[in-house]
Amino acid sequence: MILRPDQLSASLAKPLGPLWIVHGNEPLLVLEAADAIRAAARRQGYDERETLVVGQGFKWDSLALAAGNLSLFGGAKLIDLRIPTGKPGRDGGEALQRYAAAPPAQTLTLVTLPELDWQARKTGWFKALTDAGTALEFNAPERERLPDWIARRLAVQEQSAPPEALAFIADHVEGNLLAAHQEILKLGLLHPKGALSLEQVQDAVLNVARYDIDMLRQAVLEGDPARCARLLEGLRAEGAAPPLVLWALANEARSLATLRAGQDEGQPLPALLKAERVFDERRKQAVTRALGRLGSPALRATLLHAARIDRMIKGLVPGDVWDEFLQLSLRLARR
Repeated sequence: MILRPDQLSASLAKPLGPLWIVHGNEPLLVLEAADAIRAAARRQGYDERETLVVGQGFKWDSLALAAGNLSLFGGAKLIDLRIPTGKPGRDGGEALQRYAAAPPAQTLTLVTLPELDWQARKTGWFKALTDAGTALEFNAPERERLPDWIARRLAVQEQSAPPEALAFIADHVEGNLLAAHQEILKLGLLHPKGALSLEQVQDAVLNVARYDIDMLRQAVLEGDPARCARLLEGLRAEGAAPPLVLWALANEARSLATLRAGQDEGQPLPALLKAERVFDERRKQAVTRALGRLGSPALRATLLHAARIDRMIKGLVPGDVWDEFLQLSLRLARR
């Protein structure tokens, strides 16, 4: 059974099932969900806990042994199985399928995993776990939803902030949800319950944003020039390698050019997206919107621009590489 994240609290108030699977791309949310399940297990009498961390050299017999060993006190037991890589391997996959087929009595098993790609989601072991247990996926909120997420966290500690303050926090913690959580807790310590002002937030919140290439690619596709400029500034300050930035931008331009050429020939977009290996739903939507505003001539111009930047990086032509990155990003993000 697959649950939405907002259904977790209600599920934990009921008698717990024997198998829980928590995964996602945001470690903070996965950790919080796992902590909530462990706390609920303690309340429901699972007094003993055994933690297994799958790493190099891990013996999968340990899982069967943990399940077979009765609690020292004769009560219920929690097995906390953590697979940090999300790849149990062949032996692990078979062990997990056997385990899911016959979960041990008087035992609650919690399996925590990182973000899983589409290939991992189709494996037999993952399907076996989700069919036999309760699965939840916790991903970081999308950038446009981050202010709302921050507002909900502030509300838990009985605080609120105006939209401009929420946007300020979001800009300064982008890509770093753990830092966002810490900044929110700090506001709770520094200020009493009630409404916060923009000035209070600005004085308290540090610039702890993390910038990566994937954020820039997403901003380009979504047509957000201001965010493109901010991300490029952050990548430059963090010492990102220009060839890597160029690869990301040129790759998006090539992919869009291929899709646009296929559309111009009358090919259906779903088939084109599949051929370009665009499977993520949010990315599909962003690519579709980008194709709606960029024609073949514009995309050919971006590819020529990318080739010029490549020569610039190699020292064959003069120019400011980062300024050219900005211009190239704006070409792709144009509305």
